[in-house]
Amino acid sequence: MKVLAAMSGGVDSSVAAARMVDAGHDVVGVHLALSSAPGTLRTGSRGCCSKEDAGDARRVADVLGIPFYVWDFADKFKEDVIDDFVESYARGETPNPCVRCNEKIKFSALAARALALGFDTVATGHYARLSDGRLRRAVDTDKDQSYVLAVLTAEQLRHAAFPVGDTPKPAIRAEAARRGLAVADKPDSHDICFIPSGETRAFLGARIGVRRGAVVDSAGAVLAEHDGVHGFTIGQRKGLGIAGPGPDGRPRYVTDIDAQTGTVTVGAAADLEVWRLVGDRPVFTSGTAPSGPIDCQVQVRAHGDTVPAVAELAGERLVVRLTDPLRGVARGQTVVCYRPDMLAGDEVIASATIAETG
Repeated sequence: MKVLAAMSGGVDSSVAAARMVDAGHDVVGVHLALSSAPGTLRTGSRGCCSKEDAGDARRVADVLGIPFYVWDFADKFKEDVIDDFVESYARGETPNPCVRCNEKIKFSALAARALALGFDTVATGHYARLSDGRLRRAVDTDKDQSYVLAVLTAEQLRHAAFPVGDTPKPAIRAEAARRGLAVADKPDSHDICFIPSGETRAFLGARIGVRRGAVVDSAGAVLAEHDGVHGFTIGQRKGLGIAGPGPDGRPRYVTDIDAQTGTVTVGAAADLEVWRLVGDRPVFTSGTAPSGPIDCQVQVRAHGDTVPAVAELAGERLVVRLTDPLRGVARGQTVVCYRPDMLAGDEVIASATIAETG
């Protein structure tokens, strides 16, 4: 099988490529240049896609004895991930850029080019598993990335491989060391890759500008002014610009964001509870939408807990009714449904982008 190994320069994708070579496949490594002006060096575990990362990936490819290329996806990444991220925050949403990157870049643009060049499969270092074409959680639940991959269609999964999903992360590092790969102890990347400083509010403010509005309580009383709704997320407690707790002496949280009026509403923790989610652009990883309601376990954050729910397709939207409430769910987040039974509870059923909560 002809395999294109996406090599970020990290330990996971390096071992993934090595395992595909060991399996006897015809492997070619590729590093995605996602920035038009990549930094020369990373700062510890912050950011990725630097010149250092590209160099690390090239050195691993040399050790493995496979061809290696750098593909420039910077313009596509800016349009489909960075611009989408900024526009989503400007609408008062809270997006996950890793979800969008997997959907639009790694398993859409990259896979399309790979297939056009005659490759059969794109292998990545994601922590997830595939079983009969179905997406499942990784063995290492602490590193599991099935949530951010749940937007992939059945056709995209058919041409995907996740070689490290069956192994805990410490064992992956040990394997890299045994193979003589210099990235064995390289820190994992954290934060949003295109905001290596970690200063998300400053990043957004520089691109959206000042759009003043009011912070109000549940009765509509103005408590403070702000410079833009992009500085807030549902469930946020700190940095609200208000003096002290609520009348009951308890902390106040962001409970609603209206981007059109620039209004940020704050309230009590209990006001954050939601029992119903409505998602746009649903994806069913089996390739077939269910004919009726399905019991499932729902997750709304990359490493969040799951709660029991019933999901149903209503027209072109996924409606999810929760058995137990979730707190602090924002529009723009991704809702992912997993099978509820003990044997297959790690299998992804569906995903959608949250458009409404209630």
